Amino acid sequence: MVESLVRRLIEWFALPEHGLSSVFVIAFVSATLLPMGSEPAVFGYAKLNPDQFWLVVLVATVGNTLGGMVDYWMGWGAHEAFAHKRESHIRWLERLGPKLLFFSFLPVVGDPLCAVAGWLKLSFWPCVGWMALGKGLRYTGMTAALLWVPDAWWVTLLRPVAGQ
Repeated sequence: MVESLVRRLIEWFALPEHGLSSVFVIAFVSATLLPMGSEPAVFGYAKLNPDQFWLVVLVATVGNTLGGMVDYWMGWGAHEAFAHKRESHIRWLERLGPKLLFFSFLPVVGDPLCAVAGWLKLSFWPCVGWMALGKGLRYTGMTAALLWVPDAWWVTLLRPVAGQ
């Protein structure tokens, strides 16, 4: 039963069959507070479809930004639930405002930044704009850089995994 479920999940996320929808879901989920990276999926899709570089970057950016918006709304809801326990060590975030969400692309701290922005009830659409800018630049830069790595290097790197 568990093996069947795992196999179906792997098949569902297979890039050649499901492509951009897989990239979108992976980017969305990785932007939530779950520890998951979407860059391998974005790179894999771009490597298989180099003519769709900008499309995959756009899909990943939208998915990741929507995930950041979920974090924001979770923070907003947490603020409503615990309004009386406002913490002073995050007051500096209020001073920096939505621009701080540019850094939502950073590992470890990026997703919690989105949640804290919601907690602080920072202005929603400016937060979304700064999130999208940071995440879009991350996907563009990282995917472009990985695509410039010669194929021979990837073959050598993946040889132990492929069992050759």
